[in-house]
Amino acid sequence: MKFSVRNYQGEADYQRVSEFLREVFLLNQRHMYSWPVARLDYWRWHGIMNLEDGSLEEHVFIWETDDGEIVAVLNSEGLRQAFLQIHPSFKSEALEGQMIRLAEENLRGSSRRGGSVLWVWSDAGDTSRQDLLKRLGYTHISEADEHVWLRSMEEPIVDRPVQEGYKVRSLGGDIEIPSRSWASWRAFHPNEPVEKYQDDWTWYQNIQKAPLYRPELDLVAIAPNGEVAAFTTIWYDQATRSAYFEPVGTRPEHLRQGLARALMTEGLRRLKRYGAIQAMVVGGSIPANALYASVLGPIYDIFQPWEKRWAE
Repeated sequence: MKFSVRNYQGEADYQRVSEFLREVFLLNQRHMYSWPVARLDYWRWHGIMNLEDGSLEEHVFIWETDDGEIVAVLNSEGLRQAFLQIHPSFKSEALEGQMIRLAEENLRGSSRRGGSVLWVWSDAGDTSRQDLLKRLGYTHISEADEHVWLRSMEEPIVDRPVQEGYKVRSLGGDIEIPSRSWASWRAFHPNEPVEKYQDDWTWYQNIQKAPLYRPELDLVAIAPNGEVAAFTTIWYDQATRSAYFEPVGTRPEHLRQGLARALMTEGLRRLKRYGAIQAMVVGGSIPANALYASVLGPIYDIFQPWEKRWAE
């Protein structure tokens, strides 16, 4: 079957792609073989708006039937990366091959090692895509594998108290955004000199514009001195009854106090009240995966990056 392909063309496409992702996510039994809509939102309102990680118009491509039904979406998330979102009824080697070739033309980028590079992501159980990627000259970068942790909300929630003096609660409005911004920078840039921090917290207001943002699911751990010591934001999609933790972080001076576990556990309790069926988080490091396993349990999928390089 032949499909037409075109670039993303505006807000109506964003809504259509979001509904497509919801449909595919449910057809895949809530596995992240395709993105949950929360990840698309986070890329748009944080990756693109705050980090300049591409653009919707240049880095999203839509495949459609003659009557306008979306069957697949190709997108980046940061430069030099490609994600294939495919309706399971239309998955085929021919379609995936076309998507990968288009990614090679439009999404690859310069490498610090010289030439250009592209990563195409695949679920570890998708042997047909892996075989195709091998034939096209891609190599699995196993050390960059990501764990996609999945938790049924039917499982009991174990209490995770914090150390004395700390409090877990929702972010306290605009007045606390500067402290939340500083905590984020310290958590994700622990070895950078503090002089590099740009005291501009307006980026966080972009995140708060995302459709799935809920203030009551924007959680922080407050240190005895009143500052934000750790944080997580949970994106709950009522349409799929699934929740996505992104990000989870702790300031280095407050590590080993049980704060991240307590925050995620409190998040699970709140999600239970919303009627959530599943919670998810993606881990790309040994410490992160240890944390997520301790809170969400032992169930996970593996998402693999496959790399191809060009000399020019």
